[in-house]
Amino acid sequence: MSKTRTIAWMVWLIASIFYAYQYILRVMPNIMMTDILHQFDIDVTVFGQFSGIYYIGYSLMHIPVGIMLDRYGPKKVMPLCILMTVVGLIPILVTDYWVYPIIGRALIGMGSSAAILGTFKIIRLTFDEKKFTRMLSCSVTIGLIGAIYGGGPVNYMCELWGYKTVVGLFICMGTVLAIITHFIIPDSKILHTSSIVSNIKSVFGTPKVMIICLCAGFMVGPLEGFADVWGAGFLKQVYGFESIVAASLASMIFIGMCFGGPILSLISEKTNSYFGTIIAAGLIMAIGFILLLSTNLSSQNISIVFVIVGVCSAYQIIAIYKASTYVKEELVGLTTAVANMIIMIFGYIFHSVIGKVIDATGGLMNTDALTLGITTIPVGLILGIIGFAIIAITEYIPRKISLGTETV
Repeated sequence: MSKTRTIAWMVWLIASIFYAYQYILRVMPNIMMTDILHQFDIDVTVFGQFSGIYYIGYSLMHIPVGIMLDRYGPKKVMPLCILMTVVGLIPILVTDYWVYPIIGRALIGMGSSAAILGTFKIIRLTFDEKKFTRMLSCSVTIGLIGAIYGGGPVNYMCELWGYKTVVGLFICMGTVLAIITHFIIPDSKILHTSSIVSNIKSVFGTPKVMIICLCAGFMVGPLEGFADVWGAGFLKQVYGFESIVAASLASMIFIGMCFGGPILSLISEKTNSYFGTIIAAGLIMAIGFILLLSTNLSSQNISIVFVIVGVCSAYQIIAIYKASTYVKEELVGLTTAVANMIIMIFGYIFHSVIGKVIDATGGLMNTDALTLGITTIPVGLILGIIGFAIIAITEYIPRKISLGTETV
């Protein structure tokens, strides 16, 4: 019994480390932006597309990886996906042709999709259902620590050893992690699911699910647009911070995200107002970015604002949960995968739009251009808030009419 429990914890830890590893790879372009621009002689628009292509690979692989995990188990799927991220890093070291890093970035995104989905699967296979939420919260915290250490410390290593040495280090780490994963994760029973196509059609054919996903996507800019890539560059150029300080400040959003899930979940459950909680979170994030763009905040105040923004960024958890309440029980898992996929696609949209706006209005070294580019984030937040407000009203009015009829 003790041995079984030890194996369960080891398997969970390996999955959580992969989740942290892929988070570091996700934010790595944020740290290496200048080096990559010089090495491949590209402009900011192309770099934005390079950063964002991660989300295309990540999002498009959600459903296939979910199906493969069910059919073949995490022992076979996860090591291959880890190796896919490793292969995706290699072009930065061995070529000056831009097309190969683009393909590599897509491979990193595709392989990374197995991190969170594999963690879901492993927790369900190795722990009691009662512990699922607790273990998932711990995994997310470990993953977000990876995002935090994709900021200041990785930036320091790049300045100390050079960015190519750091990339080589992560290639070695990923290879070792893939080998350990293969030998640590036990075989699981193969589950042959049926009617996959009809289930997918059912999820995509549910209007409220799609609307919630789109509105949630509009609000993802602070986390997947600013914190992932553009935050450090903005703070360095507009606010004049040193590289390490700028990267560390941007990472404060991830620190807030560590606490956001439990906090927002508790608020929404206690108030029984899930859409209201999402709307409030969106408003707080919008106010935070408006302050960042319109006033000259101190580094201490920026830290506070970013932690709060990070807490509010956990609205995604509530949005995905609400989307899952509009489908049958057997479609909940697929719905969460689809919801996360759509939200992540907006990461690519934000990266591309921000890069395009910056390039069109003066370039990366232009303060006004950077400010204008980041302005797309509060604009997206406002659009998402309006969308969720409409959804909340359309649900509230029929309920009110129904209650009024019953009273009469």
